Amino acid sequence: MTTPEERFKLTPQALQAAITPHSKVLMLNYPCNPTGSVMTEQDWQPIAELLIKHNLVVISDEVYAELTFGRKHVSIASLPGMKERTIVISGFSKAFAMTGWRVGYACGPRELIAGMLKIHQYTAMCAPTIAQIAALESLRHGLAAKDEMMASYNERRKLFVGGLNTIGLTCHEPEGTFYAFPSISSTGMTSEQFALWLLKEAKVAVVPGHVFGSGGEGFIRCSYATSLVDLEKALERMARFVQITQAV
Repeated sequence: MTTPEERFKLTPQALQAAITPHSKVLMLNYPCNPTGSVMTEQDWQPIAELLIKHNLVVISDEVYAELTFGRKHVSIASLPGMKERTIVISGFSKAFAMTGWRVGYACGPRELIAGMLKIHQYTAMCAPTIAQIAALESLRHGLAAKDEMMASYNERRKLFVGGLNTIGLTCHEPEGTFYAFPSISSTGMTSEQFALWLLKEAKVAVVPGHVFGSGGEGFIRCSYATSLVDLEKALERMARFVQITQAV
């Protein structure tokens, strides 16, 4: 479990506590959905040492790798001894706004990929041709547009996270993705109660944090992948809602 005190980063202490004699695989997602947390090379180093010590395979979801703010993404596969035990999963949905096109890829040791292929080739032929062409076009000519999109995301991130803190929903500054993960503990509600009543009373949709695991209780996930106008409107409605809940 990760905590806001650790900026939702995986610590070696938390990992060691979770490992049992039956542990085989560790699944990771950094930059993280829902928290926006990003791991540095220094953060990864003790984690990698533990993984090697316990001979664990890693499945690393890095689909938000290109969506970081002021900090370059570091894959755990890049650390010494990790390339041969890591499968990196990624795709084009986030960096190139191709959600729904379902074009992704896996990179890893030859023997592990070969085992995956035995199953994959009998469940799906391949991604649609038009989606493959679009993905190739994004790599060839879409990088500048991606950078423009990131600049826009950064502007929205600052406005929205700042707004959340102003209205009393404490939120750490996400360093990646396009999500904010504020605490709603000040309202006295559970995350599900808050999300349901916010939708009903303020017409603002968020995801209750408990759906991401027990550590997410007391938080909600908000996406700022929308216009500044809509974000400002959402903050105004959320502010009124929070004032009402705290007055009751």
